[in-house]
Amino acid sequence: MAKPDNRQDNVQKLQEMIQNTIGNIEAAEETMSNTHMSEEQRHKVEEKNERRRNSIESMRSEIKDEARK
Repeated sequence: MAKPDNRQDNVQKLQEMIQNTIGNIEAAEETMSNTHMSEEQRHKVEEKNERRRNSIESMRSEIKDEARK
């Protein structure tokens, strides 16, 4: 039998995911500033960080939706 859908801790989980993603962005930026990378590698890291920022916005939106429930 499937477990019932329990969303009571969704906001907490989303906040943790946001913090982890911010940490990943900061680590990537630190790596870019402290190591020599090719332009291609730098571009890929920048693109990945942009996707991370978009994910953060989506997670924040989801937190707002959860708060309305």
